[in-house]
Amino acid sequence: MVAISDLRDRPDFADVVADRVWRAFWKDRGHPLSLLTGLVQKNLEAGPIPTGLVAHEGDAFLGTASLIACDEEGRPHYTPWVAAVWVEPEHRSRGIGAALVAAAADAAFEAGAGRVHLLAGAQRRSFYEGLGWIVLEADALREGMFILVRDSDRAPSP
Repeated sequence: MVAISDLRDRPDFADVVADRVWRAFWKDRGHPLSLLTGLVQKNLEAGPIPTGLVAHEGDAFLGTASLIACDEEGRPHYTPWVAAVWVEPEHRSRGIGAALVAAAADAAFEAGAGRVHLLAGAQRRSFYEGLGWIVLEADALREGMFILVRDSDRAPSP
């Protein structure tokens, strides 16, 4: 059975999370794995942001997603963000990515955010739109990149 846990509750997955996120998003840009390892370690600190989530079946790693304050320096007013969504290739098409994204967004809403942001390439846009995310900016940062948003469905506090 697939479980989604806060990385604070499963710190044994920290190294594999850093490795997968580094390989998927950072390695080809020349960033060292040690940079990602340090960022993942921040997910183990107290507080709602950052939060690392891990999908697993027992001790088997399946995927990860993060909730971070900002994923785009040029848009500091957009906060928080779902980022670094990764599912192991052999476990894709099982709903794990959708569950991780929903759990990260829910963590943002539980922390008081009314809106959460996500940066995606054109090849992933339809996946997120299928989950109810809406394009806020097309061709953001560069052609083929999209900033998507999801609003909390909770009524604002009086």
